[in-house]
Amino acid sequence: MSTLNLSVDSDGVALIVIDLIDRPINVFTPEFVNDLSQAVEQILTRENIKGAVLTSGKQGFIAGADLKDLVNAYEQGVSPSDAATRFNRENALFRRIETGGKPFVAALNGQALGGGLELALACHHRILANHPKASVGLPEVTVGLLAAGGGTQRLPRLIGVEKALPLLLEGTLLKPEQALEAGIVDELVPLFELLEKSRQWVLEHPHPQQPWDIKGFTIAGGSGPLAEHAGRSFAANMAQVRKRTQDNYPAPLAILSAVYEGTQLPFDLALQVEAKYFAQLLANPVARNLMRTLFINKGRADKLARRPQGITQLHISRLAVLGAGMMGVGIARVAAAAGIQVVLLDSNLQAAERGKEQIAQALEKERARRGGSHDAVDAQLARILATEDYSQLSHCELVIEAVFEERTVKAQVIQRAEEHLPASAIFASNTSTLPISGLAELSQRPTQFIGIHFFSPVERMPLVEVILGKETSKATLAHALDFVALLRKTPIVVNDSPGFYTSRIFCSYIDEGMAMLAEGIAPALIENSARMAGLATGPLAVTDEVSLDLQKKVVDQAIADGLAPERQRQHAQPVISRFNTLGRLGRKTGGGFYEFPVGGRKHLWSGLAELYPPRAEQPEVQEIIDRLLYIQALESARCVEEGVITDAMDADLGAILGLGFPGWTGGPLLFIDTLGLAPFVERCKQLASHHPRFQPSAWLIQRAALGKNFY
Repeated sequence: MSTLNLSVDSDGVALIVIDLIDRPINVFTPEFVNDLSQAVEQILTRENIKGAVLTSGKQGFIAGADLKDLVNAYEQGVSPSDAATRFNRENALFRRIETGGKPFVAALNGQALGGGLELALACHHRILANHPKASVGLPEVTVGLLAAGGGTQRLPRLIGVEKALPLLLEGTLLKPEQALEAGIVDELVPLFELLEKSRQWVLEHPHPQQPWDIKGFTIAGGSGPLAEHAGRSFAANMAQVRKRTQDNYPAPLAILSAVYEGTQLPFDLALQVEAKYFAQLLANPVARNLMRTLFINKGRADKLARRPQGITQLHISRLAVLGAGMMGVGIARVAAAAGIQVVLLDSNLQAAERGKEQIAQALEKERARRGGSHDAVDAQLARILATEDYSQLSHCELVIEAVFEERTVKAQVIQRAEEHLPASAIFASNTSTLPISGLAELSQRPTQFIGIHFFSPVERMPLVEVILGKETSKATLAHALDFVALLRKTPIVVNDSPGFYTSRIFCSYIDEGMAMLAEGIAPALIENSARMAGLATGPLAVTDEVSLDLQKKVVDQAIADGLAPERQRQHAQPVISRFNTLGRLGRKTGGGFYEFPVGGRKHLWSGLAELYPPRAEQPEVQEIIDRLLYIQALESARCVEEGVITDAMDADLGAILGLGFPGWTGGPLLFIDTLGLAPFVERCKQLASHHPRFQPSAWLIQRAALGKNFY
């Protein structure tokens, strides 16, 4: 058997060691299911075998299903009936284990997730190794699915409906102590005792039964509409789910339905209910979109799929950050947390030390909230040198400038830094607006110049946009990606352009919101429609956060650089100019589109109605949603057309992880593919009849005619 090893000791206890040799982690594959089925039959039919222990030959137990296989199933047009039977063999195997008459123990030596935990739940006893990397959970909801190997039925029967639902609805992963307290595992033991404890349990329990297979079994706390918790478990949860998801994510509601219906039925009928709801979800594009972008493609990006081959890895041990403002401080903090020595440099020592003090305060606040030692905080701070002395850059492999978004200021720091940097060092800019190729002209090493664009707050935002200048070398790209991986962030790679990729998409979004406001569309309708679409923040609210004076600087720079009129944000210019004149620049001035009262909650500014009187007839919510989503998707397509984006993966990851584009879409390009290029182009033409910026290009129209998807 190529996916597991079966052995039997002198006491008649079988040991199944699961180890898929061609996979870094164990997952369910047809071959593995075949091998496990054969092993189970041997155990149940051989008289000299008393029972079995299941464990793993890898660091974790089993991670569940192969998501690539499920994405392929959707792409191939899986029917609901086929989807409903997709895990029939696994479910039959699990039932064979729990009803075969011999004891099975799951010896969980690490993570048991999804189908891995479902297999463990089908065993009669679960023992978990008590170490930091071990955890259990059913995270299928995070990929738009539900646990289809009996998870929605066994877990409620094991620990009660009310305790099971939060774990199923949120995909929570539990650490060993939490899993024991919840009743999901029966014992915690040190890793070295795991197999012996499991073996002893088999010998001491020759004829176990699952609780739900014993006549008269009832679920603790009850089930169905008459259960005391029914109102909390189902009515309240449904209201909370709909508020949180705006019905864009069908999986949580399907989980509620599967649990509600299935827990009132005999177990084998309950599995059919679970399969029915799983089939609906697998046939829904939301699951495909979530799996493809946030798991498969994110995994590719995290493994540096865009890194040029054949270039020796560079381990950054000493980094310079120029500028101790908000972004520079954030970059220094995450780099020090990754074990890198950081030179935090500013124009004067006081500013640099003030930046380091901000890091110290943030780390102490985090330590107080999460727990931890002062020594760990001190060690991280010890890796940061605050200075005004450029000679401290002499041993740095990489420098990132994070100074003001003014070309003259950047020119000064580039020149001064390069006087001291080693010849091999890479120079990176954290600019979000100025073209990298233009900045590289200020450098003596344009092939070693690159953009590394972080997002605020740096310590929380997972994305880094890596921007190639016209002369950036492959080695520089490879080493920049090595650095991003060291920080455990997700990189995307884009080509140089004014605004690069993420800033272009972001501006298209906020500009559409401002244009709607100027048209007389009610600001509350704009903001609420954005939230209903699943966007992270309304366009007016997020503009207040980034500030309207910054938007004016970006517009002025676009005009000064002579960019094409469509790149000068003309439909948003009047609103930006008006608010700058009023001095309402956003949160930092206490008010913009919103009011930010001291000690109170922000709210839309009442003066908006006077500046932009709402028109008598307001558009439908769907029209607002279409405009906010389609303009970003259209701009993403333009970035592909212009060569800014060369891999659809980068566009979709960038929009979701960096800008808060709705996850259910899979990102703007997958959103287009899901709709279909022809319908997308037709809707853009309809919108363009009133708003010319929605007019699709001849390139996109031709692509739609050819049916050429972005994936």
